[in-house]
Amino acid sequence: MSDWRIAPLTANRVTELAACHIASWREAYNALVPAHILDGFDLERSAVTWERRRAAGTHRLPVALVGDRLIGFAAGTDSPVDARPVPPRAPTEAELEALYVRSTWHGTGIADALLAAAAPRSPCTLWVFGDYPRAHAFYRRHGFTDTGIRRTDPFTLLPEQLWRREPG
Repeated sequence: MSDWRIAPLTANRVTELAACHIASWREAYNALVPAHILDGFDLERSAVTWERRRAAGTHRLPVALVGDRLIGFAAGTDSPVDARPVPPRAPTEAELEALYVRSTWHGTGIADALLAAAAPRSPCTLWVFGDYPRAHAFYRRHGFTDTGIRRTDPFTLLPEQLWRREPG
């Protein structure tokens, strides 16, 4: 399973990214997120959101491709762009907003490559579900630590933790 590559998101792949996002959520969070939330995703609305981010140029949006099939993606910014409350940041601090790889491809190095492409420098922050040890282990391996800052995710109403990777 090493025939994959990382490329920037293009307009013709936005709907495919949205479908990957929805499928990845259902695979990764089926035991954590209530089923009615996972069942309620709307592909068209998701694609509009991702196209807005792509067209605005506010995000680094690398995608992982196997042949012509999109199997993962990440989204990173150099400053927070969502309206959710976050602690103050340095002007050059990056934020990893999303990192998803289809479950068949877990453990192949694709997530490592996507993280490097979307959040190439530190400091960098990210929000992660509090009860998701697989993600905690992955981010810890990449130098992130739990800051102790908590919030409730407005979409799922689940607790989230803010993690940060320091420079160096």
